[in-house]
Amino acid sequence: MIIEVDCLDAACLKKLAEKEILVIRVKQFVPNLLAEQLGEKILGHGFDRYLNAPSIGRIGMAFYEAENKPQRVEDYFESVFQNINDLRQRCSPYYSPIDKLRCILDEFWPAGAQIETLYGKKMYVGLSRVVIPGVTFLAHHDIFAKDAPDSFRAKSLQAQFAANVYLSMPREGGALQIWKDELSPEEFDAMRGNSYGIEPSLLGEPALEIRPDVGDLLIFNSRCMHSVTAGVDDLRLSLSCFIGYRGTENPLSFWS
Repeated sequence: MIIEVDCLDAACLKKLAEKEILVIRVKQFVPNLLAEQLGEKILGHGFDRYLNAPSIGRIGMAFYEAENKPQRVEDYFESVFQNINDLRQRCSPYYSPIDKLRCILDEFWPAGAQIETLYGKKMYVGLSRVVIPGVTFLAHHDIFAKDAPDSFRAKSLQAQFAANVYLSMPREGGALQIWKDELSPEEFDAMRGNSYGIEPSLLGEPALEIRPDVGDLLIFNSRCMHSVTAGVDDLRLSLSCFIGYRGTENPLSFWS
């Protein structure tokens, strides 16, 4: 269900798209010491909270937070380049791991890779997510067409991957849990009620639980239910984006 590779290539992404595997793991995508230094620099400037999941910290705004509300959508697009540059500045003088990932995807994928465009506008990429000790990141899925129901671009995806680079991990916990079966948006909304996600125990045993090391990159199918176990002592900081797959003849895309 998981493959470990030294570097990403088209073959492993195709296996993920075809659901032959659940997770791609690149060990030490960012060297351990550098990852720790980047984590300290990024967190040193503070962080905010998700508008619709306030128990989870974030730097930058996720399109998920817009919830198809015109003012929030406008706020998202107005802050795109400011948020992209903010991550680079927090990482300086080192490189941003998200920029590294973007370059690698563009280089190895035959049709290239590019920032996703929605409603004729470039999207943000490079969200930082912070989970404080004792908080469980509830089970949820991420589906672009659900966040942008009136967009052909969103509906044209054949697969959607989540990519996370881990810069800080708690001493215990902070494991990624993934369930193999997908829930429809309607099933998910019925189970979650007024919460942003579902208590993981309600879904039964996950198909896979993996605890990343600092510096690792994990890529998985974001349409599968996934959660994060509560950590002990330290923050869990990851840089994240989505990767859109529209078949081998089309460019990959990325957004947050």
